[in-house]
Amino acid sequence: MPTYRDEIVVLRTHKLGEADRIVTMLSRNHGKIRAVAKGVRRTASKFGARLEPFMVADVQLYAGRSLDIVQQAESLGSYGAEISSDYGSYTAANVMVETADRVTGDDGGGVQQYLLLVGALRSLARGDHPPGLTLDSYLLRSLSIAGWAPTFGDCAVTGAPGPHSAFVVQLGGMVADEVAPPGAPRVSTETRELLAALLTGDWQTAEAASERARAQANGIVAAYAQFHLERGLRSLPHVDRHDARYDAREAEREADRDLAHAAAAASTIQESA
Repeated sequence: MPTYRDEIVVLRTHKLGEADRIVTMLSRNHGKIRAVAKGVRRTASKFGARLEPFMVADVQLYAGRSLDIVQQAESLGSYGAEISSDYGSYTAANVMVETADRVTGDDGGGVQQYLLLVGALRSLARGDHPPGLTLDSYLLRSLSIAGWAPTFGDCAVTGAPGPHSAFVVQLGGMVADEVAPPGAPRVSTETRELLAALLTGDWQTAEAASERARAQANGIVAAYAQFHLERGLRSLPHVDRHDARYDAREAEREADRDLAHAAAAASTIQESA
């Protein structure tokens, strides 16, 4: 029978007729899949909510000639509601799924692209890190998996040991002064360290970076991604870099640290007395 099962993450959906949808999915083992979910827009649909963007599911599909047909769907990760409740996370997630759609062909780019996207969406839903940093880290890693890994240490052209200060998108990363074209943007040491941290997942370094370094890194990542994807990401201009949820949590943590320091200081004074 021409049926198969796989884990998928929903990238986008389109209406079809009065009650159906075409769902574009990135799967773990079958690449990118376009399938019809029949009756999914009806309120009585068995799996309508499981096939919304940013959702992760285990699906059974019937292999068709041009479009497959979704027969079953079981939720594995319900990230849509949490992501959609925060504008910064929502706009970042839209850039992620658009990028995944662009960098993956029918082969899907392998399991790595699938796992990277699922992990990034899970991080956004949980609020593990500021959405802007999560997005930039995802873009750098996704492009690296696709074969466009940037260089932030040695010169991307000559291989001369770094550190270097010039970043040239067209040349693949940091380059030595002797090969840097006139007017090449200069990157601060903090920004270079931030970019390297985002690529390797060093969140302690990334979250300690200043707003100025984050802004410069964001511009570099956006330019690098759009250059290699050969056309602009439509959802990128709408990204909101301010994360109220993360800021509130950081404020709570700072208050807890202040209380702990005050308690320690009071204990020291009592012992001295």
